[in-house]
Amino acid sequence: MKQDKPCIPRREFLQTSAKKIPGLVVAAAALSTGKTLLAEENSEYNPEDHNYAMGVDIHKCIGCGRCADACKKENKVPLEPEFFRTWVERYVIPVEGEARVDSPNGGIDGFPEIKEKDEILRSFFVPKLCNHCDNAPCVQVCPVGATFKSRDGVVLVDESYCVGCRYCIQACPYGARYLHPTKHVADKCTFCYHRITKGMLPACVEVCPTHTRVFGEEGHRSSPLMRFLRFKDVNVLKAGLNTKPKVYYAGANGEVR
Repeated sequence: MKQDKPCIPRREFLQTSAKKIPGLVVAAAALSTGKTLLAEENSEYNPEDHNYAMGVDIHKCIGCGRCADACKKENKVPLEPEFFRTWVERYVIPVEGEARVDSPNGGIDGFPEIKEKDEILRSFFVPKLCNHCDNAPCVQVCPVGATFKSRDGVVLVDESYCVGCRYCIQACPYGARYLHPTKHVADKCTFCYHRITKGMLPACVEVCPTHTRVFGEEGHRSSPLMRFLRFKDVNVLKAGLNTKPKVYYAGANGEVR
């Protein structure tokens, strides 16, 4: 009776394949070390010393859209209104009926005045971005390992390895990915990885006039994020999907999706 050959781990498969297929070299290296080329260029930066995450206080957001605008400029995101790494949504809650959500141009140009015949209970703004999940569906479905989680807790895309298959875009339950129109690769928020590995804040955090966004590290008691988590009643979006998001929202009730 012929015995089936034992399966080899995915990482070992990629490393072995990288020796035979040149296009796999970069991603195989990234998976084996947990570092990106950006981190490796900074010899003083050790990703194992960090575990990044973000907090968002919905109560403070005024919907100015400066975060989305700064993100586009900092990361050279296409200017067309369908391409965003981060954006702001407005939730309008009527006295009766379901919540309505709009996000014209990601909130960059502001929001039109609410003109409703029905009585409005309240409205509020919710910044959205990649949740850098610990159990990220995008990482699981990528057939070539281009999407991976680095050792400092950031989900990244290796552009030189991405084949533009869109599997990760379809798998993301937060709608936080898009296919770059000229590069033809998946693109998303990286927490401004080129900045945080140099000790700087993400662009969206730096420009926020109300300190809606809080960036820091989980497990570091002195981190602003840990203070945010200790003193705020926080939730994560779509918790039932078990993606284990690393973007924590204060003030996000069942209306936010």
